[in-house]
Amino acid sequence: MLKADWVVVGAGLTGSVLAERLASQTGASVVVVERRRHIAGNAYDRYDESGLLVHEYGPHIFHTNSPEVWNYLSQFTDWRPYEHRVLASVEGRLAPLPFNLNSLATLWPPRAAARLESRLCRQFGLGARVSVLRLLEHPDGEIRRFGQYVYENVFENYTRKQWGLSPLELDPSVVSRVPVLISRDDRYFQDAYQAMPRHGYTAMVGRMLATPGIRLLLGADFRDLLEECRGIPWIFTGALDELLQARYGALPYRSLRFRFETLQADFAQPVAQVNYPGSGEYTRITEFKHLTGQRAACTTLASEFPAEHLPGTTEPFYPVPREANRTLHRKYAEAAAELYPQAFFAGRLADYKYYNMDQAVARALALFASIASGRRKAA
Repeated sequence: MLKADWVVVGAGLTGSVLAERLASQTGASVVVVERRRHIAGNAYDRYDESGLLVHEYGPHIFHTNSPEVWNYLSQFTDWRPYEHRVLASVEGRLAPLPFNLNSLATLWPPRAAARLESRLCRQFGLGARVSVLRLLEHPDGEIRRFGQYVYENVFENYTRKQWGLSPLELDPSVVSRVPVLISRDDRYFQDAYQAMPRHGYTAMVGRMLATPGIRLLLGADFRDLLEECRGIPWIFTGALDELLQARYGALPYRSLRFRFETLQADFAQPVAQVNYPGSGEYTRITEFKHLTGQRAACTTLASEFPAEHLPGTTEPFYPVPREANRTLHRKYAEAAAELYPQAFFAGRLADYKYYNMDQAVARALALFASIASGRRKAA
């Protein structure tokens, strides 16, 4: 029998926040069970052979508009100010993303760009965020053609590579979320708080899990410990279909594989991330020194290749956004709640939602508040 007041399954952001809150705020003893050999989930970062800090599972950029989330995480890390900028390779030129007035000036002939800029500002107002779907449906033919250009050159093929599906096979919300900015703000995010943990995400999460009362089990499969958890409340942040042995079939995810390369150069890219929406297998290349601010004579990059998720073989990264998949997840959620009434379920995998990091932290803080107030289940 595990000797603990709580068991938390998963040492990613959601599980680590919950473990820290339970231990520090209620004095509970907490066992954190993690099947990987490291903490921090997909935010895990490490120093490579060249001494450069790299993100093992692709770039993780912290941004939030929540003072609560920012203040909470600031207990466990100092911050390096950083505003993320992304370029897309379009027709052999690098243009800022999200697509904005600078992108327009990069890719259009000057007179045509100036005319279209004026038209967009009159229609939507300077500073507006307009979805590409709205552009595609606009009554003005020139604006519609502009929307079609953005859709075809920035979004359509990138989506096919990312999801293995055409945009028409995904929820309409996927297309509606693609913004065009009627501004010259080249930042990828416009949130109030934007920064990187000064010593990395693994160090930040490590400080959370160093809270007295927390015991960490790495390389452990929670399913092997289920019998030992009888009578102990637990929080599960993993995939529900895995917990229930895929009784209703596998929940669809997309996975990723990465190719890391170290070059003897100061920098290889003008920004941390360059997207490749055109031909080729990879979707983006990340250069980590831009994120970390490290100085070195070499630089490490990671090319990102979307792939089919094979349960038991690859890591699940992105829930595939289709209504049928959400329906299947709800079926799993109902079955898990009935089978394990002493358990709580939260996190990117358990909720079958692709959370940004601040959303994962906010979800964990909200669940802890619900538990601390005595409510049996979170809303």
